[in-house]
Amino acid sequence: MAKIGKRLKEATKAFDGQENVSIEKAVSLVKNNAKAKFDETVDISLNLGVDPRHADQMVRGVCALPNGTGRSLRVAVFARGAKADEAKKAGADIVGAEDLMEIVQSGKVDFDRCIATPDMMPVVGRLGKVLGPRNLMPNPKVGTVTVDVVAAVTAAKSGEVQFKAEKAGVVHAGVGKVSFEEKKLVENVKAFIESVKKMRPSGAKGTYMKKVSISSSMGLSVTLNVGDL
Repeated sequence: MAKIGKRLKEATKAFDGQENVSIEKAVSLVKNNAKAKFDETVDISLNLGVDPRHADQMVRGVCALPNGTGRSLRVAVFARGAKADEAKKAGADIVGAEDLMEIVQSGKVDFDRCIATPDMMPVVGRLGKVLGPRNLMPNPKVGTVTVDVVAAVTAAKSGEVQFKAEKAGVVHAGVGKVSFEEKKLVENVKAFIESVKKMRPSGAKGTYMKKVSISSSMGLSVTLNVGDL
């Protein structure tokens, strides 16, 4: 416990007084103070001036991180026939139709991204209670309901990140690993912020980005200077 206390004390000292800093400064702080024995994820959290309970204030989209996420996503695809074959060749981890629906209904959700061809949505629609809370329900707005399963699988495998505002108007995502070069993390953070900015809904009034912070899995968070974003 003493060692953990010492680490926390050192991290707290490093972060003390560091608020509303540049992306570059924030990335440097987070990366250099990540002391866990595993390759921590760098997380970003954006507090937005929206109320997602209203349809015209929902924020949802995707971001192709220029340097990937640093983790390998398991991708499931609901498809039949030729499209199922295409998905398998593209690298999908799990491919199926009614058989896959039964697996998911049993409570086994062994994947991070779910893609479906349009004709499979009547089947996938029955899984709303399972996939919905996990933010895995295929949606045409983020490109996961599509006939181009090859492009969707490739995008998911190459570091595409989905995002959706939660009840309090918060969007969060992993934008890399602490093992990444600082430059690459900065590029990923900037790309993600730009993607969220582009998805500003028509119903959003006043300040859109209220607070933005980044942290590592086990580390403290640091806020960015929203005025510079």
